[in-house]
Amino acid sequence: MGLGMRIFIVKNDGSLERMPAGRYNRLLQRHPSERLFQYAGKRLRCAVIVVESINRKPVEILKCQYSYLSFDSDGMMKKGGEAEVKLVMDMLEPVIIERAKQVVDARHKFARKRFAREYRWEPSPEIEAAIRKAIFGRIEPGRS
Repeated sequence: MGLGMRIFIVKNDGSLERMPAGRYNRLLQRHPSERLFQYAGKRLRCAVIVVESINRKPVEILKCQYSYLSFDSDGMMKKGGEAEVKLVMDMLEPVIIERAKQVVDARHKFARKRFAREYRWEPSPEIEAAIRKAIFGRIEPGRS
């Protein structure tokens, strides 16, 4: 058994474009020679799928992450993760409980909602089915 990743760009029409994991990692690291000129200046939906494999054949999806990739005018992954990191920190529940009991600190809940709205997306059943088909080569029984 082994683990693998399948990375897909989800286009506006719902079609998928497979991206090699090495290229994805170089984009994230902003490697100077790694660019996607066709997506310059755009924000794309991305699906990162962790699969379990037996004999190099995928048998089960273990985890799915649906996020956005933003590209600058040169086709490089945009900088600016500082706002995302700050929001992640804001999502932590407050540790200090010594406040007056009438005051409810819900900043972390609002931060979680904002993070989900700005940095994550939910796939439609059709996109989920297309991802499963791309990974397994068929639509699994009992799935749409």
